[in-house]
Amino acid sequence: MLRPILMIALVVLILDQASKWVILLQVMNPPRIIEVTGFFNLVLAYNRGVSFGLFSSDSPYGPYVLAGIALVIALGVLYWARSQRQFLPILAAGMIVGGAFGNLIDRLVHGAVVDFLDFHLQGYHWPAFNLADCGIVIGVAFLLYDSLFRGGRSTK
Repeated sequence: MLRPILMIALVVLILDQASKWVILLQVMNPPRIIEVTGFFNLVLAYNRGVSFGLFSSDSPYGPYVLAGIALVIALGVLYWARSQRQFLPILAAGMIVGGAFGNLIDRLVHGAVVDFLDFHLQGYHWPAFNLADCGIVIGVAFLLYDSLFRGGRSTK
């Protein structure tokens, strides 16, 4: 069952990379803050760490180490998901793998992950993120839902 997972991953990867190139080449040229609504901005941020900037480093090896970790995790998800038959785990795995590869490409090309979605409320900002991050978070949420509420089984 790898084909549907890889197809979903490819869609997430293409949407992520296309959105980042539009942001880099057109929207954020020059870089600035674009207020879209009272709670949402477009910004340009480079995340040299993992989620929320944790383990951020200026080491020249940092992007390669984090890309390697992402690759191992993505391959582990693919290994686990290859035997899945239900829609939700297949969708979730594809979203996680596509997001992981989207951010992995950023690390290899830019030395950091390109983030541009900035949500805020009353002076509190959620760390900027991108579509790959959305794929990963939503995919993990789908896996948790499937595991906790559906018991990993399909409903008929």
